Amino acid sequence: MGPELKVPPIFSPIPPAIHPCHADIDVQTAAWAETFRIGSDELRGRLVMQDIGTFSARILPEGSEEVVSLLSDFVLWLFGVDDGHCEEGELGHRPGDLAGLLHRLLRVAQNPEAPMLLDDPLAAGLRDLRLRVSRYGTPGQTARWVDALREYFFSVVWEAAHRSAGTVPDLNDYTLMRLYDGATSVVLPLLEMGHGYELQPHERDHTAVRAAAEMASFIITWDNDIFSYHKERNGSGYYLNALRVLEEEHGLNPVQALETAISQRDRVMTLFMRLSAHLQPTASPQLRRYLSSLACFIRGAQDWGISSVRYTTPDDPAAFPSVFRDTPTDDSREPLDIPAVSWWWDLMPDEVPGHVPHLVPDGTASRVRHRPMQGNAA
Repeated sequence: MGPELKVPPIFSPIPPAIHPCHADIDVQTAAWAETFRIGSDELRGRLVMQDIGTFSARILPEGSEEVVSLLSDFVLWLFGVDDGHCEEGELGHRPGDLAGLLHRLLRVAQNPEAPMLLDDPLAAGLRDLRLRVSRYGTPGQTARWVDALREYFFSVVWEAAHRSAGTVPDLNDYTLMRLYDGATSVVLPLLEMGHGYELQPHERDHTAVRAAAEMASFIITWDNDIFSYHKERNGSGYYLNALRVLEEEHGLNPVQALETAISQRDRVMTLFMRLSAHLQPTASPQLRRYLSSLACFIRGAQDWGISSVRYTTPDDPAAFPSVFRDTPTDDSREPLDIPAVSWWWDLMPDEVPGHVPHLVPDGTASRVRHRPMQGNAA
């Protein structure tokens, strides 16, 4: 166990928001986990105490309650896969066997009627989730959700290969795979479903919109690595985390790695805000709503990260901030030296130096009402 690493307040220019039914959704998700027996009794007992419903309520603060509840159940299911099989289970050290199981689960997601894994609780939970995704989403959104699930499965097999070998990837490879193994891309179709719209392909697949979604994924996963580092480093066995990657790649100590990770996420956050503001004037009301939802996803993950017992670990308390800062530690407009994502900065070639714009929702998105934070975040 290493010395305590104190996490300073993290830059967040996005206001907090939460769905008014967050407490009910927490209760519903705990009941769902029990109904489908997700994970072992010990793992399920931990998961239902981690305020996952509140997390989902922060991601979709004005989404339909049914989709927020669906998202909450899905996030708990993802933790059942990640914690139960990938990080803490034996399959997490056997990438070939893990790939086999995940491919069978993928077939269940593709076709819930397929006679696969009929006695597997995770498969039963996934069947329920897939049927609800079809109920609240379009065929196109359902197909994208399944495709994103495939990306997530593929990336956690890659992670299992490193766990099996006891190796640490280089920063570029880690960054690329972290865009997917954090399961952020699997949430994106639900951002649309929660508000009852579907982005048109010419907007969703536009390079700049795709980049904005990837930036959100980077910020969310880097924040997650910052907040989970204490738990992971002081746990038993292998762990993979941005701070550990930075320590290995640049010969940094934990404090230096933390400062570097914060600098990287701040630089991407400022770019995300500028790009979002740049896209707003010509965006459809649906795209403006989507950009606003990406911002809620980022802030919701921050609020949950510093308040959930998943990361605060009361038995071995992590040194987390109770507030966020208003200014970045690094507002440079130079690209990060990470080839997998450095192209993001090419999307803003004609910038004029100035302050970081706040994302001001327009049109449909202007109906989002930002509420005071719950819990110990501010």
